[in-house]
Amino acid sequence: MRLSLCNEVIREMDFQEQCRFARSLGYQGLEVAPFTLTADPQRLTTGEVKELVRIAEGEGIAITGLHWLLLAPEGLSITSRDKGVLERTRSHLIRLVHLCAELGGTVLVHGSPQQRSIEPDDSWKMAYDRALGLFTTVANAAGEAGVTYCLEPLSKAETPFINTLEEAVSMVDDIDSSSFRTMIDTSAAGQMEKQSVAELIHRWMPAGKLAHIQFNDTNRRGPGQGDDDFLPVLQALEATGYDGVIAMEPFIYEPDGPSTAEQSIRYVRSLMDQLS
Repeated sequence: MRLSLCNEVIREMDFQEQCRFARSLGYQGLEVAPFTLTADPQRLTTGEVKELVRIAEGEGIAITGLHWLLLAPEGLSITSRDKGVLERTRSHLIRLVHLCAELGGTVLVHGSPQQRSIEPDDSWKMAYDRALGLFTTVANAAGEAGVTYCLEPLSKAETPFINTLEEAVSMVDDIDSSSFRTMIDTSAAGQMEKQSVAELIHRWMPAGKLAHIQFNDTNRRGPGQGDDDFLPVLQALEATGYDGVIAMEPFIYEPDGPSTAEQSIRYVRSLMDQLS
C-alpha cells in the first residue's frame, strides 16, 4: 500500500514545492485536485502536462490520481436538468480521465458535493438517472484510458445525492464496468454508515466494488487527529489484499496544512509498522 497526499492540503506551495515537501515526509505520491493546477483544467496543454510529470519524476514522487474533479470551472453538474450543463460536465470529466492517464495516475475520485445536488422539484431517481447516463460514458472513457473512476459516497451534510456505499454500489452495478467502482472516504463513512470502516472493507473489497480509500477522521481532520482508530482499517485492507493507494485527505488543517500532512503520515506509518 502506497501513501499519497491530497495536494490541496499544501496548495499554498507551487507544484514543485508540493512534490518536494510530500516526498520529504515520506509520501510516495500526490493525489491532485485539478483546480490547484489551473482555473480550467481542460485547457492544460500537452506541454504543461509533460512539465508536471517531469517535475514529479524529478522530485521522486508519483501523481497517483485526481480528485475534487468539478470545482473548476464553475457551472458543472452531474444532476442538472440543463442538457447543456450535463454535456459540458461530461466533456470535462472525459478530459480529466485522459489527463489522469497522461499524468501517470490510476484513479479518479468523484466527490464534488456541490456539483451533484438534487434540483428543486426533482426526485432522487431523476438525479440518479441523469448521473447514470453521464457516468456510463465516462466509464467507457476510463476503460479506454486504462484508469479507474470511483464514485465517492459523501455525507448528507455535504450533498443529498449518493451518501452510502449501498447507493454507490447500485450505480457501480448499473454501469457494470471494471473501470467504474466506488471507494471509501473514512470521514464520510464514519458519519453515514451503520457498519465500521473495517466491516465495510471486509464486505465490499472481496466483492470487487472498492478501488480506493481516503483517510480522514470523522471530525474532518487528519487521521490521528481525532477519536477514530485506523489500525482496524489498515488490518482490514491488508486482510483483503488491498495493494493500492491510501490518500490522506483532511479538510480541517490544524495548525496548518503542512503540519497536518506531517502528523497524518507519522500516525499512519506508526500503525503500518504494527502490521509487519
